[in-house]
Amino acid sequence: MLHHIAHRLLISIPVLIGVLFIGFLLMQVVPTDPATVLAGPTASAADVEAIRQAMGLNEPVLVQFAMYLGRVLQGDLGRSLISNSEVIVELGNTVGPTIELMIASLIWAVPLGIMFGTLAAVRRGRVSDRIIMAASVAGVSMPIFWFGLMLIQYVGFKWQLLPFQGRGGPLWTLEGLRHIALPAITLGGVFIGPVARMTRTSLLEVLGSDFVRTARAKGVSERTVVLTHALRNSLIPVITLIGLQIGFLLGGAVVTESMFAWPGVGRLAVGAIVSADYALSQGAILVLALSFILVNMIVDVLYAVLDPRVRAG
Repeated sequence: MLHHIAHRLLISIPVLIGVLFIGFLLMQVVPTDPATVLAGPTASAADVEAIRQAMGLNEPVLVQFAMYLGRVLQGDLGRSLISNSEVIVELGNTVGPTIELMIASLIWAVPLGIMFGTLAAVRRGRVSDRIIMAASVAGVSMPIFWFGLMLIQYVGFKWQLLPFQGRGGPLWTLEGLRHIALPAITLGGVFIGPVARMTRTSLLEVLGSDFVRTARAKGVSERTVVLTHALRNSLIPVITLIGLQIGFLLGGAVVTESMFAWPGVGRLAVGAIVSADYALSQGAILVLALSFILVNMIVDVLYAVLDPRVRAG
Protein backbone atom coordinates (compact mmCIF):
# COMPACT_ATOMS: atom_id res chain seq x y z
CA MET A 1 0.00 0.00 0.00
CA LEU A 2 2.80 2.41 0.90
CA HIS A 3 4.54 1.50 -2.35
CA HIS A 4 1.35 2.32 -4.24
CA ILE A 5 1.07 5.74 -2.54
CA ALA A 6 4.74 6.51 -3.20
CA HIS A 7 4.27 5.61 -6.87
CA ARG A 8 1.27 7.93 -7.15
CA LEU A 9 3.24 10.74 -5.53
CA LEU A 10 6.04 10.32 -8.06
CA ILE A 11 3.75 10.38 -11.09
CA SER A 12 1.95 13.41 -9.63
CA ILE A 13 5.10 15.54 -9.85
CA PRO A 14 5.12 15.87 -13.69
CA VAL A 15 1.36 16.47 -13.61
CA LEU A 16 1.84 19.34 -11.17
CA ILE A 17 4.66 20.82 -13.24
CA GLY A 18 2.53 20.55 -16.38
CA VAL A 19 -0.40 22.34 -14.76
CA LEU A 20 1.87 25.12 -13.50
CA PHE A 21 3.42 25.50 -16.96
CA ILE A 22 0.04 25.76 -18.68
CA GLY A 23 -1.06 28.35 -16.12
CA PHE A 24 2.20 30.20 -16.64
CA LEU A 25 1.64 30.28 -20.41
CA LEU A 26 -1.93 31.50 -20.00
CA MET A 27 -0.74 34.39 -17.86
CA GLN A 28 1.62 35.42 -20.67
CA VAL A 29 -1.33 36.23 -22.95
CA VAL A 30 -2.99 38.57 -20.42
CA PRO A 31 -2.85 42.00 -22.09
CA THR A 32 -1.83 43.84 -18.91
CA ASP A 33 1.91 44.23 -18.29
CA PRO A 34 2.82 43.48 -14.64
CA ALA A 35 5.81 45.84 -14.87
CA THR A 36 3.47 48.69 -15.86
CA VAL A 37 1.12 47.80 -12.99
CA LEU A 38 3.99 47.79 -10.50
CA ALA A 39 5.55 51.01 -11.83
CA GLY A 40 2.33 52.98 -11.72
CA PRO A 41 0.59 55.21 -14.29
CA THR A 42 3.12 58.08 -14.00
CA ALA A 43 6.25 55.97 -14.55
CA SER A 44 8.45 56.61 -17.56
CA ALA A 45 9.23 54.02 -20.23
CA ALA A 46 12.75 53.69 -18.84
CA ASP A 47 11.40 52.93 -15.35
CA VAL A 48 9.02 50.28 -16.73
CA GLU A 49 11.84 48.69 -18.69
CA ALA A 50 14.07 48.62 -15.61
CA ILE A 51 11.31 46.88 -13.63
CA ARG A 52 10.81 44.37 -16.46
CA GLN A 53 14.51 43.55 -16.34
CA ALA A 54 14.50 43.22 -12.56
CA MET A 55 11.50 40.86 -12.72
CA GLY A 56 13.09 38.79 -15.51
CA LEU A 57 10.21 39.51 -17.91
CA ASN A 58 12.64 40.09 -20.77
CA GLU A 59 13.86 36.49 -20.56
CA PRO A 60 12.39 33.69 -22.75
CA VAL A 61 9.28 32.03 -21.38
CA LEU A 62 11.05 28.75 -20.54
CA VAL A 63 13.75 30.65 -18.62
CA GLN A 64 11.09 32.59 -16.71
CA PHE A 65 9.28 29.36 -15.84
CA ALA A 66 12.52 27.69 -14.70
CA MET A 67 13.24 30.71 -12.48
CA TYR A 68 9.74 30.47 -11.05
CA LEU A 69 10.09 26.75 -10.29
CA GLY A 70 13.40 27.44 -8.57
CA ARG A 71 11.75 30.00 -6.30
CA VAL A 72 8.84 27.64 -5.55
CA LEU A 73 11.24 24.85 -4.51
CA GLN A 74 12.80 27.30 -2.06
CA GLY A 75 9.36 28.15 -0.64
CA ASP A 76 9.34 31.61 -2.22
CA LEU A 77 6.09 32.30 -4.07
CA GLY A 78 6.89 35.98 -4.51
CA ARG A 79 4.96 39.08 -3.52
CA SER A 80 1.61 40.32 -4.74
CA LEU A 81 1.82 43.26 -7.14
CA ILE A 82 -1.38 44.75 -5.79
CA SER A 83 -1.11 44.39 -2.01
CA ASN A 84 2.71 44.05 -1.86
CA SER A 85 2.28 41.28 0.71
CA GLU A 86 3.80 37.82 0.43
CA VAL A 87 1.80 35.45 -1.75
CA ILE A 88 2.11 32.66 0.79
CA VAL A 89 0.44 34.91 3.39
CA GLU A 90 -2.39 35.81 0.99
CA LEU A 91 -2.95 32.15 0.19
CA GLY A 92 -2.81 31.19 3.87
CA ASN A 93 -5.69 33.59 4.55
CA THR A 94 -7.87 32.08 1.81
CA VAL A 95 -7.12 28.32 1.93
CA GLY A 96 -9.14 27.85 5.14
CA PRO A 97 -12.40 29.32 3.79
CA THR A 98 -12.08 27.28 0.57
CA ILE A 99 -11.56 24.04 2.54
CA GLU A 100 -14.59 24.93 4.67
CA LEU A 101 -16.70 25.46 1.56
CA MET A 102 -15.57 22.18 -0.03
CA ILE A 103 -16.24 20.18 3.14
CA ALA A 104 -19.61 21.84 3.69
CA SER A 105 -20.58 21.02 0.08
CA LEU A 106 -19.46 17.39 0.11
CA ILE A 107 -20.68 16.56 3.61
CA TRP A 108 -24.32 16.83 2.55
CA ALA A 109 -24.22 16.27 -1.22
CA VAL A 110 -22.37 12.92 -1.27
CA PRO A 111 -24.54 11.09 1.33
CA LEU A 112 -27.69 12.49 -0.28
CA GLY A 113 -26.57 11.39 -3.73
CA ILE A 114 -25.73 7.88 -2.47
CA MET A 115 -29.06 7.68 -0.67
CA PHE A 116 -31.05 8.72 -3.76
CA GLY A 117 -29.04 6.38 -5.99
CA THR A 118 -29.63 3.46 -3.61
CA LEU A 119 -33.35 4.22 -3.43
CA ALA A 120 -33.57 4.39 -7.23
CA ALA A 121 -31.76 1.05 -7.60
CA VAL A 122 -33.95 -0.71 -5.03
CA ARG A 123 -37.11 0.71 -6.65
CA ARG A 124 -35.94 0.20 -10.22
CA GLY A 125 -38.63 0.94 -12.81
CA ARG A 126 -41.03 2.52 -10.31
CA VAL A 127 -42.20 6.13 -10.19
CA SER A 128 -39.68 7.09 -7.51
CA ASP A 129 -36.84 5.73 -9.66
CA ARG A 130 -37.97 7.79 -12.64
CA ILE A 131 -38.35 10.94 -10.55
CA ILE A 132 -34.88 10.57 -9.02
CA MET A 133 -33.22 9.94 -12.38
CA ALA A 134 -35.06 12.86 -14.01
CA ALA A 135 -33.99 15.15 -11.17
CA SER A 136 -30.42 13.85 -11.50
CA VAL A 137 -30.29 14.66 -15.21
CA ALA A 138 -31.72 18.11 -14.49
CA GLY A 139 -29.08 18.65 -11.81
CA VAL A 140 -26.25 17.63 -14.14
CA SER A 141 -27.54 19.97 -16.85
CA MET A 142 -28.08 22.95 -14.54
CA PRO A 143 -25.35 25.64 -14.68
CA ILE A 144 -23.90 26.30 -11.26
CA PHE A 145 -24.12 30.08 -11.65
CA TRP A 146 -27.85 29.89 -12.48
CA PHE A 147 -28.57 27.80 -9.40
CA GLY A 148 -26.57 30.21 -7.24
CA LEU A 149 -28.32 33.26 -8.69
CA MET A 150 -31.73 31.71 -7.97
CA LEU A 151 -30.75 31.09 -4.37
CA ILE A 152 -29.44 34.64 -4.03
CA GLN A 153 -32.55 36.13 -5.64
CA TYR A 154 -35.14 34.26 -3.57
CA VAL A 155 -33.60 32.73 -0.42
CA GLY A 156 -31.14 35.56 0.18
CA PHE A 157 -32.69 38.76 -1.23
CA LYS A 158 -36.46 38.30 -1.55
CA TRP A 159 -37.21 36.11 1.48
CA GLN A 160 -34.10 37.18 3.46
CA LEU A 161 -33.77 33.74 5.05
CA LEU A 162 -29.98 33.47 4.81
CA PRO A 163 -27.09 35.89 4.16
CA PHE A 164 -25.46 35.66 0.75
CA GLN A 165 -22.38 37.87 0.98
CA GLY A 166 -19.09 37.14 2.74
CA ARG A 167 -18.04 34.76 5.49
CA GLY A 168 -19.60 35.22 8.89
CA GLY A 169 -16.98 33.22 10.80
CA PRO A 170 -15.73 29.65 11.33
CA LEU A 171 -18.02 26.70 10.67
CA TRP A 172 -18.48 25.97 14.36
CA THR A 173 -20.25 29.30 14.93
CA LEU A 174 -23.90 30.06 14.14
CA GLU A 175 -23.06 33.00 11.88
CA GLY A 176 -20.46 30.90 10.08
CA LEU A 177 -23.05 28.20 9.36
CA ARG A 178 -25.62 30.75 8.18
CA HIS A 179 -23.19 32.43 5.78
CA ILE A 180 -21.84 29.18 4.31
CA ALA A 181 -25.28 27.63 3.78
CA LEU A 182 -26.09 29.18 0.38
CA PRO A 183 -22.59 28.74 -1.13
CA ALA A 184 -22.48 25.13 0.09
CA ILE A 185 -25.96 24.39 -1.30
CA THR A 186 -24.98 25.95 -4.63
CA LEU A 187 -21.71 24.04 -4.94
CA GLY A 188 -23.05 20.74 -3.63
CA GLY A 189 -26.39 20.86 -5.43
CA VAL A 190 -24.91 20.12 -8.85
CA PHE A 191 -22.91 17.25 -7.31
CA ILE A 192 -25.87 15.15 -6.20
CA GLY A 193 -27.02 14.10 -9.67
CA PRO A 194 -23.80 12.44 -10.90
CA VAL A 195 -23.34 10.62 -7.57
CA ALA A 196 -26.94 9.36 -7.59
CA ARG A 197 -26.71 8.11 -11.18
CA MET A 198 -23.40 6.33 -10.62
CA THR A 199 -24.62 4.78 -7.35
CA ARG A 200 -27.75 3.45 -9.05
CA THR A 201 -25.83 1.96 -11.99
CA SER A 202 -23.15 0.35 -9.82
CA LEU A 203 -25.60 -0.97 -7.23
CA LEU A 204 -27.84 -2.56 -9.87
CA GLU A 205 -24.80 -4.40 -11.25
CA VAL A 206 -23.78 -5.66 -7.80
CA LEU A 207 -27.34 -6.70 -6.90
CA GLY A 208 -27.19 -9.17 -9.80
CA SER A 209 -24.00 -10.80 -8.50
CA ASP A 210 -23.76 -14.39 -7.25
CA PHE A 211 -22.85 -13.48 -3.66
CA VAL A 212 -25.98 -11.31 -3.38
CA ARG A 213 -28.17 -14.16 -4.59
CA THR A 214 -26.44 -16.46 -2.12
CA ALA A 215 -27.13 -14.04 0.75
CA ARG A 216 -30.79 -13.86 -0.21
CA ALA A 217 -30.98 -17.67 -0.45
CA LYS A 218 -29.66 -17.90 3.11
CA GLY A 219 -32.59 -15.80 4.31
CA VAL A 220 -30.70 -12.56 4.92
CA SER A 221 -33.09 -9.60 5.02
CA GLU A 222 -33.26 -7.40 1.93
CA ARG A 223 -32.19 -4.36 3.98
CA THR A 224 -29.03 -6.15 5.12
CA VAL A 225 -28.32 -7.44 1.62
CA VAL A 226 -28.54 -3.96 0.11
CA LEU A 227 -26.83 -1.89 2.81
CA THR A 228 -24.21 -4.34 4.10
CA HIS A 229 -23.33 -6.59 1.17
CA ALA A 230 -24.21 -4.76 -2.04
CA LEU A 231 -23.74 -1.06 -1.27
CA ARG A 232 -20.19 -1.32 0.04
CA ASN A 233 -19.07 -3.28 -3.02
CA SER A 234 -20.72 -0.76 -5.34
CA LEU A 235 -19.03 2.30 -3.82
CA ILE A 236 -15.68 2.01 -5.63
CA PRO A 237 -17.00 3.44 -8.94
CA VAL A 238 -18.79 6.12 -6.91
CA ILE A 239 -15.57 7.12 -5.15
CA THR A 240 -13.82 7.19 -8.53
CA LEU A 241 -16.49 9.56 -9.82
CA ILE A 242 -16.17 11.76 -6.73
CA GLY A 243 -12.41 11.98 -7.21
CA LEU A 244 -12.83 12.92 -10.87
CA GLN A 245 -15.56 15.42 -10.09
CA ILE A 246 -13.37 17.24 -7.55
CA GLY A 247 -11.78 19.08 -10.48
CA PHE A 248 -15.24 20.25 -11.51
CA LEU A 249 -15.95 21.14 -7.89
CA LEU A 250 -12.79 23.27 -7.68
CA GLY A 251 -13.83 25.07 -10.86
CA GLY A 252 -17.29 25.54 -9.42
CA ALA A 253 -15.75 26.91 -6.23
CA VAL A 254 -14.16 29.71 -8.27
CA VAL A 255 -17.59 30.72 -9.61
CA THR A 256 -19.35 30.21 -6.26
CA GLU A 257 -16.80 32.20 -4.27
CA SER A 258 -17.04 35.07 -6.75
CA MET A 259 -20.86 35.08 -6.62
CA PHE A 260 -21.13 34.97 -2.84
CA ALA A 261 -18.03 37.12 -2.11
CA TRP A 262 -16.58 34.13 -0.27
CA PRO A 263 -12.95 34.92 0.69
CA GLY A 264 -11.42 31.74 -0.76
CA VAL A 265 -8.64 30.78 -3.15
CA GLY A 266 -10.99 30.79 -6.17
CA ARG A 267 -12.08 34.39 -5.64
CA LEU A 268 -8.47 35.35 -4.97
CA ALA A 269 -7.39 33.71 -8.24
CA VAL A 270 -10.03 35.58 -10.26
CA GLY A 271 -8.97 38.91 -8.77
CA ALA A 272 -5.29 38.15 -9.35
CA ILE A 273 -5.82 37.19 -12.99
CA VAL A 274 -7.95 40.27 -13.70
CA SER A 275 -5.26 42.46 -12.10
CA ALA A 276 -2.42 40.66 -13.94
CA ASP A 277 -0.87 39.80 -10.58
CA TYR A 278 1.47 37.09 -11.89
CA ALA A 279 2.85 35.88 -8.58
CA LEU A 280 -0.54 35.66 -6.87
CA SER A 281 -2.15 33.98 -9.89
CA GLN A 282 0.56 31.33 -10.04
CA GLY A 283 0.30 30.77 -6.29
CA ALA A 284 -3.47 30.24 -6.53
CA ILE A 285 -3.02 27.81 -9.45
CA LEU A 286 -0.40 25.92 -7.41
CA VAL A 287 -2.79 25.56 -4.45
CA LEU A 288 -5.68 24.38 -6.65
CA ALA A 289 -3.45 21.84 -8.43
CA LEU A 290 -2.09 20.50 -5.14
CA SER A 291 -5.65 20.21 -3.81
CA PHE A 292 -6.69 18.10 -6.80
CA ILE A 293 -3.66 15.82 -6.40
CA LEU A 294 -4.32 15.44 -2.65
CA VAL A 295 -7.94 14.49 -3.24
CA ASN A 296 -6.90 11.81 -5.73
CA MET A 297 -4.47 10.43 -3.15
CA ILE A 298 -7.31 10.23 -0.63
CA VAL A 299 -9.41 8.39 -3.23
CA ASP A 300 -6.61 5.83 -3.65
CA VAL A 301 -6.53 5.24 0.11
CA LEU A 302 -10.31 4.79 0.18
CA TYR A 303 -9.95 2.16 -2.56
CA ALA A 304 -7.81 0.11 -0.18
CA VAL A 305 -10.33 0.54 2.63
CA LEU A 306 -13.25 -0.63 0.50
CA ASP A 307 -11.48 -3.29 -1.59
CA PRO A 308 -9.03 -5.64 0.19
CA ARG A 309 -7.61 -6.68 -3.22
CA VAL A 310 -6.09 -3.21 -3.60
CA ARG A 311 -4.62 -3.39 -0.10
CA ALA A 312 -3.12 -6.80 -0.83
CA GLY A 313 -1.49 -5.45 -4.00
